[in-house]
Amino acid sequence: MRPLTNTVAKPLVTIAGRPLLDYTFDALPDEVGEVIMIIGYLGEQIRAYLGETYRGRSIRYVEQKNLDGTAKALWEAKPFLKGKFLVLMADDIYAKEDIEKCLRHERAIMVMRTDKVSSGGKVILGDKAELLEVVEGESHPQGSLVTTNVYVFGPEFFDFPPLKKAVGSSEYGLPQTVVEMSKTHPVSVIEATRWIKITTPEDLQLAERYLQG
Repeated sequence: MRPLTNTVAKPLVTIAGRPLLDYTFDALPDEVGEVIMIIGYLGEQIRAYLGETYRGRSIRYVEQKNLDGTAKALWEAKPFLKGKFLVLMADDIYAKEDIEKCLRHERAIMVMRTDKVSSGGKVILGDKAELLEVVEGESHPQGSLVTTNVYVFGPEFFDFPPLKKAVGSSEYGLPQTVVEMSKTHPVSVIEATRWIKITTPEDLQLAERYLQG
């Protein structure tokens, strides 16, 4: 996202005149009363924007000092997560209805079927649509299921140590850790109706056209 993120935290980059964080809060189901923001690079900008409460929800901040992956980021918030909780990224755009569907399950991973060759974590399912594997890659074929990085967990998630995103990677990935958990704690696979992934400046333009269309 450079050069946009040289001076602005990515969740505060604007689409159609609104920061990405606003779309994140739009997607939160009504029963979510507290938000834990895991911040790192330029995190003080996010604190300044949200404050201690935002749109009626209390905000707690946790700093990830070592940027070593999404699984390790979630572990930073472990002391504050006692019951069922929702995990999502603050720099993508989701549909509230899809997240509400995920919250109907004890544990869930939300996926999206791609309409073009895509990068990310390709989700492999078994004969009974159970979660088997998540394979990281840069060119998954059209029609693949990829993880949207939306999850529903309970405290049992923290019984499973974070796993590396891929062999040789320095990052610990949530999808890979979820796969390990799913071997003993079934994880529902929910297909999303909308997910706008923001990874490049060009994605911002595509998202703006989509949202205004």
